[in-house]
Parts: sequence; structure tokens; C-alpha cells
Amino acid sequence: MKNFLDENFLLTTKTSERLYHEFAKDMPIIDYHNHLIPEQIANDINFENLSQVWLYGDHYKWRAMRANGVNEEYITGGKSDYEKFEKWAETVPYTLRNPLYHWTHLELKRYFGVSEILSGSTARKVYDECTAKLQTPEYSVRGLLRKMNVEALCTTDDPIDSLEYHQQIAKDGFEILVRPAFRPDKAMNADDIEGLNAYINKLEQVADVSISDFDGYLSALKKRHDYFAQNGCCVSDHGLEQIYAEDYTDQEIRAIFQKIRNNQKIDFSEVLKFKSAMLVHFAVWDHEKGWVQQFHLGALRNNNTRMLSQLGPDTGWDSIGDFSQGRQLSKFLNRLDTEDKLAKTIIYNLNPADNELMATMIGNFNDGSVAGKVQWGSGWWFLDQKDGMIRQMNALSNMGLISRFVGMLTDSRSFLSYPRHEYFRRIMCNLFGEEVENGELPNDIEWIGKVVKDICYNNAKNYFNW
Repeated sequence: MKNFLDENFLLTTKTSERLYHEFAKDMPIIDYHNHLIPEQIANDINFENLSQVWLYGDHYKWRAMRANGVNEEYITGGKSDYEKFEKWAETVPYTLRNPLYHWTHLELKRYFGVSEILSGSTARKVYDECTAKLQTPEYSVRGLLRKMNVEALCTTDDPIDSLEYHQQIAKDGFEILVRPAFRPDKAMNADDIEGLNAYINKLEQVADVSISDFDGYLSALKKRHDYFAQNGCCVSDHGLEQIYAEDYTDQEIRAIFQKIRNNQKIDFSEVLKFKSAMLVHFAVWDHEKGWVQQFHLGALRNNNTRMLSQLGPDTGWDSIGDFSQGRQLSKFLNRLDTEDKLAKTIIYNLNPADNELMATMIGNFNDGSVAGKVQWGSGWWFLDQKDGMIRQMNALSNMGLISRFVGMLTDSRSFLSYPRHEYFRRIMCNLFGEEVENGELPNDIEWIGKVVKDICYNNAKNYFNW
């Protein structure tokens, strides 16, 4: 029987162990999508305690605590940081077989050298030990990134963001590449006319232009797209329920925009047309600049309206949605491809029922111009766990080329989430190792080791041209 979290954690064969320790373990990390706060990197802050770096904003942990019967006062409420941590520690033993159990103990061990199993009885010792380390220079935000061998990362930024902190990071000469990613979801959210108008008003100020019609709106957004490029951006990202690919005319979109600016109600078909037009424009700009565009599809967000009104979005009330993805995604990609304006594209799905759909969809638009031009991204959010990763990699292997896969990302708000790359690498090495020892793959350790290195690092480095 193996010990929990030993050096061969998740590795079930000798070949798996070799692949991980000799080829995967020491590869640098390229984290091309996350939700880290640039200001914290720019100012190289030290978090005051373990709760602030680990629990603040982490809706994965919040959902687990709620499921364990923890009162909201100890999650997002007014209790002290230690009281919140203690409730999390008491919850951890009940997270057995949830990825949080693995992530929690990997993070304690890799960052802080803590091997104790976290529970109510060890909470105070773990909290005090880790909090003390967090006060030291090597545990600043930049120090935490260095500990995990991070080479490059992309934050997620709204078009109206100033990017002042990215500029500060670049000016400092920080050795880890920190780039913004263009996330224009709010700019196309015609479901909320009031909110969209407020956004357009802010855009006018930031872009220093008057927006009186749709052409002016596009001009202002394009100005921001250019500004992001000037500040090192080469990646866009969209968080959508599904791709929008309705037929529309330019005249229709101009008329819909005027309704929006006049605070007139638009019907559902007009909402879909407006979103479809915006996606096309963003995609064309991405292609013009040689960016990589990412689409995170399938989240059913803000299900609990009572808690949404109390806490706001991104606080743990989202789930997998059962949206129809195939036909519209095909239509959208085909339109861009037909016009030779399809940028490098990464598609992520949240519903595992869409795995094979996505694995085959990417093959429709890989035209040989770039290896893996259209990618199916790693298991995302609720699928960002052992079973989800294995199912994604198996489907990709069966229907595409896993050897050209750009691999893992954190998609996290926490600077302590980087062991998720280790988690992925161990699982991936075990898949290859088991098949070598089963005689399903040749015992060519150097070639398979090269493929492992490529998935861990080289493919992403080449894909993003970093």
C-alpha cells in the first residue's frame, strides 16, 4: 500500500514514474489563462495570513463548506480570517475523493513543506506555520510564482482596464512574463440593456471617444484592442454559455445598437444577432493581430438569485449547463475559416457530454498551417479533476493528436493553485506509462518522454510564440 501524497502519487507503474520524474516534473509552467490580480503581482504583496491567500475568492472551497453545513458568516461573512480557516480545516476531511482534498494537501506540501493532514485538530498549527512563512520575502506573490517555476502567465482583463499594473510589472523587469488577456464579455452582454449602456458610457471615457452609433462602438473597442496589443496582449478569452452564430446584416446590428442606446427593449432574436456580430468582430481583430482566441463554453451561471443578490457573481452558485454547442460552434468557425480569418483557437467545454463533440470539432478546422491550430482545451472548472482530465485526454487521443495538445492551465484566482499543473502532469504521465507497460505503446521512453515534455511546456511555448 502506498503512502498518501508520496513522490509517486498518482503514478501506478515504473514507466509512469520515469516519465514524470525524468521528463515532466521540472518543466517550466506556462499558465495561459488565470484570474490572478495584476495589482498584487505589480506590488509584490505579502498576504497577511493563510486565509487571505487561500480562501478569499475561492468558490471551490466555498461550495464545499456550504455543502458541509458551514454558515455563510464563516465563508464570505464577517467572521475573522482564522475562524474562516478553521471551518475550512474542519471541512477538509469531508472532501475525500473531491479534487479539493488532493489540491489542498499538494498546496500545503509544495509551498509550505507541511505534510500534516488538514483537519480541525491541525488547523491552528498549520495556520500559524504557514502564516509566519507568508510574512517573509520569499513568500511574496512573486516569490510564490518563482517557487512553482512559472515562466509566463496571462491574467484576464476587461477592455476598459487601464493595464497600469501590467505596465508596472514590465517596467520592473520581473523575470516572469505577465501578460493581459482581452475578455470582452461585458461589451456584448445585450441581455442587460442597463448594464450594457453603463459599460458603453465607461468605454467612452476610457477610449476618449463619443459613441453615438454602432460604428463608433466598434471603433472604441478596436482602440482598446490595439491598446492591449501595445501592452503585450496576444490572447483573448470569452466566457459564454454557447457560441452565437446567428445570421444578421450590418443594417440590423446598427438598428439594434440604437435601440440599446435608447434603452428600448430588444427581443431575444435581436440579442442573439448582436452577440453574434460582436463575436465575429472580436475574432477578426484577433486574427489580424495573430492572437490566440479562447472560448470557455457551457457554464450555467448565477443559479441562486437570492444569493446572487447578496454576494454578487463568481461566489459559487454556478453549474454545468446543457446547452446545444455543435451546430453554432461549427457555423461560427466555418464563417471565419471561409473568410481566412480564423485565428488560433482554444475551445473549452464544461459539460462532459460534449467531450467527443469538441474532440471532433477541432479537426474540422485544423488546416495544416499550424500544428494544433484549433485546440480542445484541458478539462475546465468542474472537469478540472482526475476523472475529467482523463476523459478529456482519452477523447482527444482517440479523435485527434494529444501529442500536439497545449496542456494545462490554472484558471484560478489563487497564487497557491500552481500544483494543479503537477496534478495534471502526474495524471498524464500515468496514462502513457500504463499503456507502455500494457504493451499498447512501444517502450520508447525517449520519444514518449519528448511528447510528455511537449504537452507540459513546449507546445504551449510554440503555440503562443513566447
